[in-house]
Amino acid sequence: MATLCRDCLRVTAEDLAACPSCGSHRLVRHPELLRLTVAHVDCDAFYAAIEKRDRPELLARPVIVGGMRRGVVAACCYVARTRGVRSAMPMFQALRACPDAVVIRPDMAKYAAEGRRIRTLMEALTPLVQPLSIDEAVMDLAGTEALHGAPPAAVLARFALRVEREVGVTVSIGLAPNRLLAKIAAERDKPRGFAVIGRAEAAALLAPEPATLLPGVGPVLARRLAAAGVTRLGQLQALSDREALARFGEEGPGLAARARGEDPRPVRPEREARSISAETTFERDLREAAELERPLWHLCEKLARRLGEKGLAAGGVVLKLKTAGFALRTRHARLPAPTRLPETLFEAAQPLLRKEADGTAFRLVGIGAQPLAPAAEADRGDLADPEAPRRAARWAAVEALRARFGEGAVVRGRGLRTR
Repeated sequence: MATLCRDCLRVTAEDLAACPSCGSHRLVRHPELLRLTVAHVDCDAFYAAIEKRDRPELLARPVIVGGMRRGVVAACCYVARTRGVRSAMPMFQALRACPDAVVIRPDMAKYAAEGRRIRTLMEALTPLVQPLSIDEAVMDLAGTEALHGAPPAAVLARFALRVEREVGVTVSIGLAPNRLLAKIAAERDKPRGFAVIGRAEAAALLAPEPATLLPGVGPVLARRLAAAGVTRLGQLQALSDREALARFGEEGPGLAARARGEDPRPVRPEREARSISAETTFERDLREAAELERPLWHLCEKLARRLGEKGLAAGGVVLKLKTAGFALRTRHARLPAPTRLPETLFEAAQPLLRKEADGTAFRLVGIGAQPLAPAAEADRGDLADPEAPRRAARWAAVEALRARFGEGAVVRGRGLRTR
């Protein structure tokens, strides 16, 4: 049994109740502790933690980061979570559960900057850092022990202390032999946690857990599994590949393997984006196509800008609408050729929007690019659309003027506010 003190970083081969060097009880014990290299790092209530760091008077208060009453919860602190508040909860429900909460509008630029600071600290430990979101990443520290003079477990504990000291927020760490188990471990000891799942114990540890513990098993798949009599991971573990294929199709064998804790995915430093999107929640419900089109145009401009920043193009569009009753509608349209132009995105989404504008009250509209294509394939023009390169040049000129003189320097007519 190996033991690591998370405060003084002492590593011993004894199973101790307290650190003999500093007296700390923040110890990590595990037989495989010194052999595991894959870590899932998740910042604790990141947006809310940043706001509490910057406003210490809120330290003991319930804090919700999100839109005002008509929006949703982007993040909440652990004090708010004890009152029943959860991420993605409609704001009116969150305030009903926690009426004394302090609500703060998101400052995404600030959160992104702090996320980059933390990622820089990760990249100083290993080149194998794969970002999963603004506040979450997976790392592989295999082969770094000689470089750091310590096993990965101790390096990770030191990293967590450095984040607390330099950034002012806490992280939770899951250490395991693969990405799946590392993610599950990271969720077991939040906040400010450090949990370990070893290879030898994985299947037995997962067996009694619900099938929904596995990432990717959402409500639809969970219902399919339940209809087949499968609610626990142990039931999936018992299936051979042939049985899993017969009962659940092509995804069956992989599902059974994950239930056993198997995951062959490597840690890739660059995460491939699957979609890029933008959305907005209205201050009041909108019903008419004409009044929905103006925010949709602004979102198409925002989406085009994000595509440009990522060096990508849209091969299709996804329109997202949320009704006043929180029912979600998504509609898809494939583009004849990839684009990064807001007007092309808008022209593809506009018919989808008009078809849905049947008098229903909508609280949110969004537009996404899916599938994605390389920027080099965008707006090249052909016999069907020879003007595409000129439109691309105009859009680049507009963006250059806005970068220099501000967003209001050039405004399309459909983007003007109505009185």
